[in-house]
Amino acid sequence: MSTQLNERRAPANKPMYAEEIVTRASARAVLAAARLLIGWIFLWAFIDKLLGLGFSTPADGAWVRGGTPAQGYIGGIEEPLDEIFQPLFLNAFGDSLFMIGLAGLGTALVLGIGLKIAAVTGTLLLGFMWLSQFPPLIGGTNPITTSHWVEAALMILSAVTLAGDTWGLGRW
Repeated sequence: MSTQLNERRAPANKPMYAEEIVTRASARAVLAAARLLIGWIFLWAFIDKLLGLGFSTPADGAWVRGGTPAQGYIGGIEEPLDEIFQPLFLNAFGDSLFMIGLAGLGTALVLGIGLKIAAVTGTLLLGFMWLSQFPPLIGGTNPITTSHWVEAALMILSAVTLAGDTWGLGRW
């Protein structure tokens, strides 16, 4: 049995492609669409916060006009977690880190490149966002999970299935 598994594995110097992981073209298309969807969520959040297009960020709150995109979120964190997050991120560094993260994640996912890095860093960002709302302590509609878990799962799924190879630049 172990010799059969070893024969199926690609040599270390041979690149692996999505077709070797997900054999059905329709499944690869669904994974690519999911990757594009989650990528657009991050990219749109960056664009709206950068330019203040009036959706979640008003024009006068645009980062290019001196707005502070992360401050509203970080400032709204409730006790006792506010003592952890506010000193670290309630400043220009927090805004820059947040905006760079949104832009990087959105770009990587939409283009289908750097998906492993995007999955790790995006899951870390979403984990911090979940922790800042910590449902078991603060409450909410679900005592454990939030949409942050779904978004992280989509990024991880995109990375492990090489979803950037389909409708993206991952193969390149």
